[in-house]
Amino acid sequence: MFISMWIHNTPCTVMMMPVATGILQRFPRGQAASSSADAHEVRRFSKAVVLGVMYASTIGGMSTLTGTGANIILVGMWSTYFPEQRPITFSSWMSFGFPVALVLFAALWVTLCLMYCSSNTGRALSAYLDRTHLRRELSLLGPMAFAEKMVLAIFGGLIVLWMTRSLTNDIPGWGVLFHGKVGDGTVTIMMTTLLFIIPNGKGGGEKLMDWGKCRKLQWNIILLLGAGFAIAEGFKASGLTDILSEGLGFLRGAPPLVIAPVACVFSAAITEFTSDDAATTLVLPLLAELGKTIGVHPLLLMVPGTVGAQLSYLLPTASPPNVVGFGTGYITIKDMVLTGIPIKVVGVATLAVLLPTLGI
Repeated sequence: MFISMWIHNTPCTVMMMPVATGILQRFPRGQAASSSADAHEVRRFSKAVVLGVMYASTIGGMSTLTGTGANIILVGMWSTYFPEQRPITFSSWMSFGFPVALVLFAALWVTLCLMYCSSNTGRALSAYLDRTHLRRELSLLGPMAFAEKMVLAIFGGLIVLWMTRSLTNDIPGWGVLFHGKVGDGTVTIMMTTLLFIIPNGKGGGEKLMDWGKCRKLQWNIILLLGAGFAIAEGFKASGLTDILSEGLGFLRGAPPLVIAPVACVFSAAITEFTSDDAATTLVLPLLAELGKTIGVHPLLLMVPGTVGAQLSYLLPTASPPNVVGFGTGYITIKDMVLTGIPIKVVGVATLAVLLPTLGI
């Protein structure tokens, strides 16, 4: 969850799933366990580990603007539809998204413990979990190298700059020094440039980052985000958003405690059949226009639409992390549905409570 707060959900899952499966490979599969009861406990625990990594990546991405493309799409569409309004900043979103993610993470932990762990799990796994082996593997890595320390320092500095650019109405951040003309993207480019300047300490003039490595990045995600903004503008220019918003016109005059869950459920249903980013791209233009039509603050609809698109826990097609987890062979669609439903319900309920309160 923590790693996914700062990098995209998909590479986070791809990076962490081999760690999880590497641990699970120490357990016997099938009938290799000492008894049928132990084999059952091992299989259940293996499911919990894979589901935990898979869903924690998605939950962590909600916390920050950099965690998932859906949040970036929200920021872009908010500034496109309402350029005169105050923009959504890294710190303002994190002050809302992080508490939501914490509640969902607690729900995930409780669900996994209740469904896949029992009083016999520890005994069944004790023969295969060796702390001494893990400590020995860790010691073989040695101390942190110069390059690792520098990347960590730049990363930490980037987070601090993100969170302090704009604080509150009474306490302005460092962005006031530039008269509001510097955004989160400016800081990101500045800190990334340092990676191409600072040497990696291995000699030969090599830097922490070069264009050869940079070309391997997932540029398709950037193209997807730009395409999303173009589609949103097409929805607006063609008048399609006006037609679609009429279908949700019954929300006119409804209290916020009703509007937010309905928008969240609407988005959460669509996201099970397409990716988070695609669902956000389709839903946000509709909700932005609907906010104007029914006379409520557009973010009261757009934020639930964005969060709902990230409640993608039921099907492998819902998000790339689900595909990665499903591809390990440890879980089935039934496991995803049974585990994802309670987390999805908690997500909708949490949003319904926090948006009209903390969201203000």
